[in-house]
Amino acid sequence: MELTNYQILLLFSVGGLMAIIGPLVISSLLRPSRPNEEKLTTYECGEDPTGTAWGKFNIRFYVIALVFVLFETELLFLFPWAIVFGNEQLNAETAGNWGMLAMVEMGLFILILVLGLVYVWGKGYLEWEKPDVNILDADSTVPDAMYDSLNTKYKSS
Repeated sequence: MELTNYQILLLFSVGGLMAIIGPLVISSLLRPSRPNEEKLTTYECGEDPTGTAWGKFNIRFYVIALVFVLFETELLFLFPWAIVFGNEQLNAETAGNWGMLAMVEMGLFILILVLGLVYVWGKGYLEWEKPDVNILDADSTVPDAMYDSLNTKYKSS
């Protein structure tokens, strides 16, 4: 029996769903379920959560991330163009005006990217505000008596 294209597509879809749902179901059946307060708390970079989840974040995090994603996805368009353009340059019969047109189009594309980068840089979106770090002098903040008591306590051990 020969399968039609739709039947093959259906088999691949069912197989893909089984590959996704199967391990999830098996792991839910095999793993122990012992929830406690520590496991149910929100974990964020090793810091204990304080306050509500509605805290304000600096918008610069999102702007830098969006600019990064924008330029990285735009860069992905350069690779296929470079391969096709390189192949056209090797083949002298088809290079003709198409090679120059592709070069001009990519030049315009890169010019638009550079103008976007200049705009973002000019607006100061790439500048990162550095926090003021106050380094305290340990000698002025901790009394000498406390140092002496700690030194004598741990000197013998």
